[in-house]
Amino acid sequence: MAFTVYVLRNVQGRLYIGQTSDLPRRLTEHASGESRWTSGSGRGPWELVRAEEFETRAEAMARERQLKSGRANQDLRREFGPARGS
Repeated sequence: MAFTVYVLRNVQGRLYIGQTSDLPRRLTEHASGESRWTSGSGRGPWELVRAEEFETRAEAMARERQLKSGRANQDLRREFGPARGS
């Protein structure tokens, strides 16, 4: 089983970083409002801007933590900041 770390971006340029073992199911949850953080007025719609696969959940969780803090987070925000044309 593979584990995926993924990054979503909304039209305001906000990023959401998560990890899952079932990316299609998780993306459906985000799109349908089943995910608390990405649902709500003015937060969506979200687009997938990055997905990285790992063999173990531990590796995926470590990468998710890395992307949520420090230099990796700054680089991610620089690369995927506000959506083009907004």
